[in-house]
Amino acid sequence: MSNSVIVISDEKFETEVLKAEQPVLAYFWAAWCGPCKLVSPSIDWIAENYSDRLKVVKMEIDPNPATVKQYKVEGVPAIMLFKNSELVMSHEGAISKQKLTSLLEANLESFEG
Repeated sequence: MSNSVIVISDEKFETEVLKAEQPVLAYFWAAWCGPCKLVSPSIDWIAENYSDRLKVVKMEIDPNPATVKQYKVEGVPAIMLFKNSELVMSHEGAISKQKLTSLLEANLESFEG
């Protein structure tokens, strides 16, 4: 199991996210996005520390318009949590590691319990 963030594209979204066996945290970002630079280290931290419970993928929005449109990603950074191919949580805008962790904890507990 990977403990690093997997970079994906529109073509890989279905396989890597919707067909994944464990919950998937999808992180949408852009090279020109200032807040993304602040959130990226938290995403890497989540990938390292939650690798037993969660898969983490990231997608750059500009080269991947299909997924962005399908999930109505309007602002970056955007974070979405998928479980059994369903979107169960989403957050747009900068988020602290602490807030992200508590959001994840709340949502992961409901899967495991």
